[in-house]
Amino acid sequence: MSKAPTLRQFQDRFPTEESCLDHLMRTRFGERHDCEKCGKSAKFYRVKARRSYACEWCGAQVYPTAGTPFDRTRTSLRDWFYVMFLFCASRHGVAAKEVERQIGVTYKTAWRMCHEIRKYMAMIDGDEPIGGEGEAVEIDETLIGGKLPGAGWGNYRQNKTVVLGMIERGGKVITKVVPNVKKTSLFPAIAENVKEGTAIYTDQLNGYRALPTIGLNYTHASVNHNRDEWARGDCHVQTIEGFWAQLKRGINGTHIHVSAKHLAKYLGEFEFRHNRRHRPSTMLDELLTSFAR
Repeated sequence: MSKAPTLRQFQDRFPTEESCLDHLMRTRFGERHDCEKCGKSAKFYRVKARRSYACEWCGAQVYPTAGTPFDRTRTSLRDWFYVMFLFCASRHGVAAKEVERQIGVTYKTAWRMCHEIRKYMAMIDGDEPIGGEGEAVEIDETLIGGKLPGAGWGNYRQNKTVVLGMIERGGKVITKVVPNVKKTSLFPAIAENVKEGTAIYTDQLNGYRALPTIGLNYTHASVNHNRDEWARGDCHVQTIEGFWAQLKRGINGTHIHVSAKHLAKYLGEFEFRHNRRHRPSTMLDELLTSFAR
């Protein structure tokens, strides 16, 4: 497994603000491209004191930051790139307070940077369906947020958000915020994200029992945790439970609390890292080369 880049390697690659802007320009437009104004194949030269490049023929300007998370911000590109590096180097996420301390911006700016990067990570990761003939997918649900057990077990489920997780063994994970654990909420999310013919493994939640009847040729088996049955042959949900453990360590240890409003962004961040766990060296490059022109 290739290693993630070190801080020294990152600093050598992006030593200045100019190097970051040049990287964006090359990534999005190449060394030369057809000018939208004059139509000629042109080389574009940096415009002093602006985040733009001008056509060598007509002077028309292009802004490499337009349409990226860095658009309409005065925060330096090097700071943005560094925070992306932190997101890729961490296993449990990065708190806005930590970004505030490390790069010397206000908490409001740090919070916005973190949320824009999370949205961008989720967009790059995408949600291509998982499973298929001969593949096994574990499905489980968990509760995140709300009142803590110490507030009284009677209120344990109060204000919590239900998250459905689907993970292909040895492959990708997909998570979805759902309103409840009824089959009317679970089945549409499963049908959209798990391919036909998949072998599905769950616990004995009532909502999963009718999975083979929804017309997608699923096979289904479950384990009964209430009877201390954790595995029966190939049937278990230990892989998805491992992902839940990592997710909750990140939320509880790094972020302390995540509101239901923003939970989907955090889920996208943790999915991005999990789905590249066997190739951590590619995480930062994917973030820094996936800006659509």
